[in-house]
Amino acid sequence: MIVVLKNNFFKQKNKTITYRLEKKTYQLLVANTPRQWGKGLMYVKKKDGFDGMIFYFPEKELRSFWNKNTLVDLDIYWLIDDRVIRKDVLLAITKNGLQTVCSQKPVNRVIEIIH
Repeated sequence: MIVVLKNNFFKQKNKTITYRLEKKTYQLLVANTPRQWGKGLMYVKKKDGFDGMIFYFPEKELRSFWNKNTLVDLDIYWLIDDRVIRKDVLLAITKNGLQTVCSQKPVNRVIEIIH
């Protein structure tokens, strides 16, 4: 017996939630594990049933995000619970090379919205 596995067979499916932000409603993938936090939206080329990702962290800490293997432009929202405290733009790595953005204050949630 031969079993053929597709490339996406081992991909972990993220839960999706509906989230309201700046008077718009988004479908966001949920990242709440270290593995999901590390991967984020790497290798995503376009919106595919979701608008971005929300990262839930157990503690409020200074956070930094980079665009390694990020192929889309992102709006980065830094949140304390559900309150936005800052917004940054993180361009695709192909546009401006490797970049890092930081929260400036301890946060426990981060939202990435695909442009």
